[in-house]
Amino acid sequence: MINILFCGNDKIFDGILSETLSILMRTTTTQPFCFYVYTMDITRVDPKYTPISDKQIEFLDKLVKKYNKDSKVVKIDVGDIYDKEFAHSPNENAYCSPYTLLRLLADLVPNMPDKLLYLDADLMFNRDITLLYDQDVTNYEYAAARDHYGKYFLDHNYINAGVLLFNMTKCRETGLFKKARDLIRTQKLLFADQDAVYQSTTAKFMLPSRFNDQKFLHDHTVVRHFSKRLFWWPYPHTENIKQWHIEKVHKKFRYHQFDDVLDEFLKYKNIFDHESKEV
Repeated sequence: MINILFCGNDKIFDGILSETLSILMRTTTTQPFCFYVYTMDITRVDPKYTPISDKQIEFLDKLVKKYNKDSKVVKIDVGDIYDKEFAHSPNENAYCSPYTLLRLLADLVPNMPDKLLYLDADLMFNRDITLLYDQDVTNYEYAAARDHYGKYFLDHNYINAGVLLFNMTKCRETGLFKKARDLIRTQKLLFADQDAVYQSTTAKFMLPSRFNDQKFLHDHTVVRHFSKRLFWWPYPHTENIKQWHIEKVHKKFRYHQFDDVLDEFLKYKNIFDHESKEV
């Protein structure tokens, strides 16, 4: 079983759908997948922070079973745990959203697997996921790639937390998650969850950038991360283009490598929207 973790609200459905399709369509393994989705209602912070819906989860579950009948999508409401650990903390209004903190609860959720691949929802797999998932993290808390900008401005080995291959057994032994949660509760951090993980690390395995490429797409790229990036032309500015912004992916990045996946994404997105209107 390949175990994957997503975290977010109902607004990340397009991301999960497109990314999951890229995983399934670029992978040849016969192993089933288990996609865990941590979510919660935290509308007290922002009205749009509503949990991913059962309807969305059911749709995703049916989709992954088309590729392998033993695959599944599991929704886990971690709202109660979040409230106990992070409610009204100095990082609740972090640079992204409170949902970025949910991965730090993984050791408190019962029955999580020993090996767990956390993924942001703005990634696309360009090659087989087993190239990443089969990395040996026996002696490490996790494997991660360097942050494209952080390695220059913060520390050479500063990580990007969008792709984290956790050895949950080791993380429990070292208290990685607990230490990270303590930081979130007590200190205002620039990059919240990412800083907390980095500062709490005892042993990490550094992955080459092709496992979390935040700027370029090469033939050898395994994961392309559609994170916010800096453009110099026609003037210095940042843009936050996601994979489901298909026209911009074509025009700005000139990427067509994901067209087969994005065609499937549009097909299934239309099916979901049509089914939702019928109810």
